[in-house]
Amino acid sequence: MDILNLVFLLTLAVGASRIVANIIPLPLPILQIIIGSLLALPPFGMEVELDPEIFMMLFIPPLLFYDGWKIPKKEFTEHGGQIAAMSLLLVLVTVVGVGYFIHWLIPSIPLAASFALAAILSPTDALSVIAIAQGRLPRHMSHQLEGEAMMNDATGLVSFKIAIAAVMTGSFSLLSVSGEFLLVALGGLLIGGGLSWTVGKIKQWMTARNLYDPATYVVTILLLPFAAFFLAEHAGMSGILSAVAAGMVQSRVDMLPVKTSTRILSRSIWEMLDFSFNGVVFLLLGLQFPGIIGRVWEASATQSYEMSTLVFYAVVIMALLLAIRFVFIYAYHWIETRLLKLRGKGAKASHCC
Repeated sequence: MDILNLVFLLTLAVGASRIVANIIPLPLPILQIIIGSLLALPPFGMEVELDPEIFMMLFIPPLLFYDGWKIPKKEFTEHGGQIAAMSLLLVLVTVVGVGYFIHWLIPSIPLAASFALAAILSPTDALSVIAIAQGRLPRHMSHQLEGEAMMNDATGLVSFKIAIAAVMTGSFSLLSVSGEFLLVALGGLLIGGGLSWTVGKIKQWMTARNLYDPATYVVTILLLPFAAFFLAEHAGMSGILSAVAAGMVQSRVDMLPVKTSTRILSRSIWEMLDFSFNGVVFLLLGLQFPGIIGRVWEASATQSYEMSTLVFYAVVIMALLLAIRFVFIYAYHWIETRLLKLRGKGAKASHCC
């Protein structure tokens, strides 16, 4: 399909999905996936071959950057312990536990490939939970879910990248991978945060000398997540976490003296991009869905696994994911309560999602 026609149709579908969401009581992401799946079927027959590298470079940096920019910093700091535990520790525990389980359940899948699959499944889409709840969740729980959704995608994607590298090289060591993960993650955070801070200082210097105009400001902020992602990836670090760190730091730098009209213009553009890019991502996911089901069905007919067996594997792995999350949350609150009692605070631990 011609790229211009594709862009036009996807943009039109994103706008139409918001109108349909006001009529059909479904969360917008789910509705967009359904619309994408329908567009892939006759008579539309839209076929899109995604290049993973282009997809990652085009959509992921700005979305994670804006997530880091807009999250309430006070609530993020207040619930930092819960958010870090859910988005970092829980994801890593899930990757390791589910990875070993998949390798045990299906021995034909190599251990490194099992970890790669677990890395895809481990980050829960907490924002979908918020959308489904439609404002019925407590405020503190919503903020925790927002923080988890922002950080756990980055953790899962970094884990996935390391696991894929292990698949390609044919060697895998849990100890070496753990050290590499910390190096790649911290390096990405430092690069993104440092670049964003530098941009903020340059902006402050130029603003003080009346050299900064709205167009320059907006273009600079639009390019910042891509620059953070590219520099980190070029250095062998996590471009994903670099984009997140750049957004979080820029939200603090954004409080520096800038005309109110310029700040409003920048926020408006980012809200439009966030809505459009998120919609396109879910539409593209829906466009891939019928093809994926077709390929799985064909493979089940030619391979030793029947469709019923594949469905059983999926259900068992999903049950394990839910069980790990439940046990982790229970254990976290149990430990948190005991620590508070030991410190003599006697206060109830804050509730996590």
